[in-house]
Amino acid sequence: MMRRKLDPVWLNGQYSARGRIPEYSQTLLRWAHASAQARAALSRRLDIRYGDGLNETLDVFPTHRRHAPVLVFLHGGLWRGLDKADHSFIAPALVREGVSLVLPNYALCPAATIEQIVMQSVRAVAWVSRNIDRLGGDPDRIYVVGHSAGGHLAAMMASCLWREANPELPPDPVRGALAISGLFDLEAIRCTPFLQQDLGLTRATARKLSPYLFPPPRVPLLAVVGGQESDEYKRQSALIRSAWGAAAVPVYEVLPNAHHFDMLEELVRPGSRLHQLTLDLLHDRPVGPARQPAETSAVRSRHAAL
Repeated sequence: MMRRKLDPVWLNGQYSARGRIPEYSQTLLRWAHASAQARAALSRRLDIRYGDGLNETLDVFPTHRRHAPVLVFLHGGLWRGLDKADHSFIAPALVREGVSLVLPNYALCPAATIEQIVMQSVRAVAWVSRNIDRLGGDPDRIYVVGHSAGGHLAAMMASCLWREANPELPPDPVRGALAISGLFDLEAIRCTPFLQQDLGLTRATARKLSPYLFPPPRVPLLAVVGGQESDEYKRQSALIRSAWGAAAVPVYEVLPNAHHFDMLEELVRPGSRLHQLTLDLLHDRPVGPARQPAETSAVRSRHAAL
């Protein structure tokens, strides 16, 4: 059966947050201001080297508790923008809850390929596994959370064959993952012109790096997307739940009234569903049955041939 070719202009609109969210620039300025305040106020270790490659540094915001659960946050930016320093604003709410936060950087496309970024993320998690106990974190309670392209990286970390990457690591150093507005089907990304010019995906690399084509991992992945996000972002989250099943993706939810950037603010807003899901995951509390959003059938059927 021939694969339906999606309209590249439509795809550009689906994946361009700048085009869909008028307050994009103001949001990034607000994040930058809050991140500077967080770095000034909190205990932190900045720009620790986890490798010798381009941008292979990370920031650690330890909490007041010893043997704390560790959240490794992989930032978004469609593999081609943003920085760990833009996301320090998520630290205060998590540190207050007894969570140690690690924010890795990675090289950006086109200076690096997505495959190289995945391997940088592996090296960052490996560093955390080996060293976080010195900074108060529990190496047996490492969780990976990612937003947008970081959600793709979080799914890749959940699926990683760690002993093949490093024989000295535990079989599963990552205990669970959360993908916020994640991207799991890179063939759609390959067909999106404004991204492809920097990412340089081929049909083969898009398949190789698409988590939905992998076997379900042994650790859980939670998939959450905003109700005001594009059909493509919703389809991506529906796809990983469909491909991996409820056992591997025990939570798949569409959060109403949230767009792509609201989702990160929901992550750290006390009392929000996303904040509670994150804490439940990190503190090994039951996350509850997955909710099947009403939008799912329509979104999936529209793209069944992709």
